[in-house]
Amino acid sequence: MKPACFKALLLVAPVVATGCKDQKQNAPGENRPNILIAMGDDISFPHMGAYGTSWVRTPGFDRVASEGLLFRNAYTPNAKSSPSRSCFLTGRNSWQLEAAANHEPFFPSKYTSFIEALGKNGYITGCTAKGWAPGIALDSLGNKRNLTGKPFNEKKTKPPTNGISNIDYSANFEEFLNTREKGKPFCFWYGSTEPHRKYEYGSGVGKGGKNTQDIDRVFSFWPDNPVVRNDMLDYAFEIEYFDNHLVKMLDLLEKSGELDNTIVIVTADNGMPFPRIKGQSYEYSNHIPLAIMWGKGIKNPGRDIHDYVSFIDVAPTLMEAAGISTDETGMKPIQGKSFMNIFLSSKKGWVDKNRKFVLVGKERNDVGRPGDKGYPIRGIIMDGFLYLTNYQPDRWPSGNPETGYLDCDGSPTKSLILNLQRSRISLEYWKMDFGMRPAEELYMLASDPDCLKNLVSDPGYNPVLRKLHQELYLELLQQEDPRMYNKGEVFDTYPYSKESVRNFYERFTKGEIPRKNAGWVDSTDFEEK
Repeated sequence: MKPACFKALLLVAPVVATGCKDQKQNAPGENRPNILIAMGDDISFPHMGAYGTSWVRTPGFDRVASEGLLFRNAYTPNAKSSPSRSCFLTGRNSWQLEAAANHEPFFPSKYTSFIEALGKNGYITGCTAKGWAPGIALDSLGNKRNLTGKPFNEKKTKPPTNGISNIDYSANFEEFLNTREKGKPFCFWYGSTEPHRKYEYGSGVGKGGKNTQDIDRVFSFWPDNPVVRNDMLDYAFEIEYFDNHLVKMLDLLEKSGELDNTIVIVTADNGMPFPRIKGQSYEYSNHIPLAIMWGKGIKNPGRDIHDYVSFIDVAPTLMEAAGISTDETGMKPIQGKSFMNIFLSSKKGWVDKNRKFVLVGKERNDVGRPGDKGYPIRGIIMDGFLYLTNYQPDRWPSGNPETGYLDCDGSPTKSLILNLQRSRISLEYWKMDFGMRPAEELYMLASDPDCLKNLVSDPGYNPVLRKLHQELYLELLQQEDPRMYNKGEVFDTYPYSKESVRNFYERFTKGEIPRKNAGWVDSTDFEEK
């Protein structure tokens, strides 16, 4: 539908709040709360113990959920590290962030993160391991910015596998606590690099004591065999490593008497690093785990929350909790909406009837298409349905085959699916995970969470299709998404911050880049023309 079709509708459309109200007078409690953010790297909903997944043991996450809130419908707007974290930190959707809509960008100096805003308003800020990344963030004078606070990475440990970082996350958090200025509130970002690839194959069974039969369900877009199940258990083992350090951090806060006045947020930037999930826009791509505890600020803890919540809602919530007004943040207008009312409510299930939907989408993620082009998508999750518009269905959604489907991390699961296709044993999984897609997609999530039965051509769902299409485009118009004004190509013009990946397709096809130098995929992932 053309933007012009919506001009009349915009005149009567409800106004969407794009920033926080003046929140100073509404800050609960006399003392401003501390904030601890634990951000896993690539975890899909529902792969935490509190959600009923028995083959992943997460006592830290489960404690936060039982002593706080467990969110069952939390989503990131963009299922890739850089843009997802950009949304989380700014309270804006990725299509509102210029170059930061892309993966590995130059973060625009005009956008302030809420952690920078906290630092300017009396908070001590710090982080360990992966903060906002990958990409380069500089201020207007060219100085490096720490979007998630001062790094604390000196403390090291011996990791249990060769795929796990040697940064001792909890020891660095303890160092931060011991060296910070006393009497001031803090915000600390724990950015685990797990369960990001690569994994030590077989570590879930060999070192985690797991059994491939423990897995209750393999998604239907992968083969169900020992290779995939071992891959999933290796992923689970790294989630548990992330959670283990969270447990230690909670213990540190409890021993210091500061846990009760600390907002603890545990989540992940995007879905698991497997085919058809990370970097895409399906249910398991954007649907992420989220648990929040705050002893002094959450009423009736132990509740399950079913409201639709987006990453962009975190920034305004924390600003309200900290008592920092819009003018004091120095941030650009925030699109997200504070969910402080959920904290202060005693209700479970659906709390705020105004939280009717979340938006998802993407622009350019990883490399591998001619001209450094992306695969633009916009979508909406509403009334239990997922509706997607693929703006360039003539492009390969996970990157071109001859450059290794570079928007899908190398893995045993990926290699298996590609080999099944090459040997002509099975084309089915390759089509679902790497094949071309239609211009529109519609899925009923309750009965089809794997998003395989496209309802677009079913006349019985035409009313749903029209409603979601209209809601999505009205929202995008109000948010001034360049794609609504025929300016979407701008996202493909922003340069990668990493020079070595610019014009990757052209340089690779000329033989200037060996397969082994792709870095994050296997040399066997590349298809012969």
